[in-house]
Amino acid sequence: MSTPRWSLEGRDWPNRAHSRFVDTGRMRWHVQSFGAEDAPVIVLLHGTGAATHSWRTLAPLLGDRFRVVAPDLPGHGFTSGRPAGGLSMRGVAGAVGDLLRTMKLVPHAIVGHSAGAAVAIRMTLDGVAAPSAIVGLSSALLPFPGLAAKLFPGLARALFVNPFAPRLFAQMARLPGETGRFLRRSTGSHIDATGERCYETLFATSSHCAGAITMMADWDLESLARDLPHLKARLLLVHGDRDTAIPLASARQAAGKAGARLEVLEGLGHLAHEERPDLVATAIRAFVEEP
Repeated sequence: MSTPRWSLEGRDWPNRAHSRFVDTGRMRWHVQSFGAEDAPVIVLLHGTGAATHSWRTLAPLLGDRFRVVAPDLPGHGFTSGRPAGGLSMRGVAGAVGDLLRTMKLVPHAIVGHSAGAAVAIRMTLDGVAAPSAIVGLSSALLPFPGLAAKLFPGLARALFVNPFAPRLFAQMARLPGETGRFLRRSTGSHIDATGERCYETLFATSSHCAGAITMMADWDLESLARDLPHLKARLLLVHGDRDTAIPLASARQAAGKAGARLEVLEGLGHLAHEERPDLVATAIRAFVEEP
């Protein structure tokens, strides 16, 4: 199985100078850090199938006021190893907690995109972290409605047990222009060439594809939805009205369950933080810095 290599696929990675590798027993994490070490800490958690490149412009914008820490999640990017709890939501949440303890970081806020928002909330509900604020970008917090609730997790599990699936996806990603077309079709977003190149680089490696499939196969959104009303931290959901991956109606429903604030960005899709990082950075700063 092919794996992203820091010496090859990572040789021109966005913000490479801000990268380091951190060991936490079973895991070796790729982490990027920005800002002053004595500033309030914001942790950025990317979504399924992404990596630190997803924050390539947003992280430096936030680094002027915060210490920003962004890891590649287990099974993704240049992070290697497998958490004790696997790639389940609780397994990933616990693993991120181990990383923060190893780095001696106490997050003032956690920002998560898509599945990363679910991890941030799961960490808080389970006592792994105690941020004063959480910001969910295009958050995947509720089960798919209707038939999709049964179909999509089942399909992910079927792909998970098929050893050829990750290699097949990697081969498809190597077709000229296919990754860009897939991103536009599945997210409703139009991102820059650097972002498309990074996704193409990762999707072309079967281990990254396997990590994304495994995470989807073991994702328990039903339990998270039941627990949302118990969330104590302040929560802001930021959602593009052209998101084709997570409907805006789902964000509204999740905001109601959690007693959260919802901010809608017009004309943007699932990767709104990559399309207009300036708008998203403004929303994050305003919410996190509220008294």
